[in-house]
Amino acid sequence: MPHTESAKKRLRQNEKRRLANKARTTELKTIRKQVLRALGDGKNEDAQTLYRELTKRLDQAAGQNVIHRNTAARQKARLAERIHAAATKTKTA
Repeated sequence: MPHTESAKKRLRQNEKRRLANKARTTELKTIRKQVLRALGDGKNEDAQTLYRELTKRLDQAAGQNVIHRNTAARQKARLAERIHAAATKTKTA
């Protein structure tokens, strides 16, 4: 346990930030699952709407250093590829 006042304050700040970051990452995972579920169910319009929301949230999280910017870019690229593939698949079928 911390002994000095500044160390006690730092511990409080770290805990508060940890909980906020955890909430943000959980939110990202939830939206990502919703996008994948919509793609699996064949609801491409819903998936695209959720994807736009997810990209916004990923960029915000990367800007706040909750996740790394390359992680956000990688996740966006992979989901975009899947959405594009699903869209072209339904057009040709």
